[in-house]
Amino acid sequence: MSNETKEQGDGVELRGRTNRPLRADARRNTDALLEAALAVFATSGADAPVREIALKAGVGVGTLYRHFPQRSDLIVAVFQREIDACADAARALASEHEPGEALARWMQRYVVFIAAKRGLASALHSGDPAFDQLPAYFHQRLEPALRGLLEAAGAAGEVRTDISAEDLLGAVASLCMHAYKHGPEHARRMVALLVDGLRYRSSAPE
Repeated sequence: MSNETKEQGDGVELRGRTNRPLRADARRNTDALLEAALAVFATSGADAPVREIALKAGVGVGTLYRHFPQRSDLIVAVFQREIDACADAARALASEHEPGEALARWMQRYVVFIAAKRGLASALHSGDPAFDQLPAYFHQRLEPALRGLLEAAGAAGEVRTDISAEDLLGAVASLCMHAYKHGPEHARRMVALLVDGLRYRSSAPE
């Protein structure tokens, strides 16, 4: 069955993917389903009816099941897609902004990722073995992305250099966990203050 097919993804095996390229219409359906699932999970949780997701995506339930035979396949695909988008944003921001600004903007992009993850929390922490590889995929994609931004900003003297990407990812996640009780804007403001703290004791290169 296709949902048992595995593919290497940066050293981590993930379910529900094959090496065969999708037709254009199939790709559109997949993208629409993932976008719809992300939005529905954010408001209704990971146990939301699949019919609601299909309706929002503008496809039939049968199309959803053809692409994602199990609910876990859909959740894995949504989470992986959000990880990839967040990681890829680091490269784009680094090419468009000065190192310190690129880092600050990416941290806010990471806040958006954490918000999306909240809708999947119950499933991701359910103990279902379908999700076992996601934490490793998260670290393999996001740690290098943030590390590159941190190193560039540190080399430019814009932030301190005594914090690791792993520690910073964890710090922001913990901060957002509490800050989101007061709304997303509060979380964004708290993370902006954290980024300001990274500038303490920074020094421009000689």
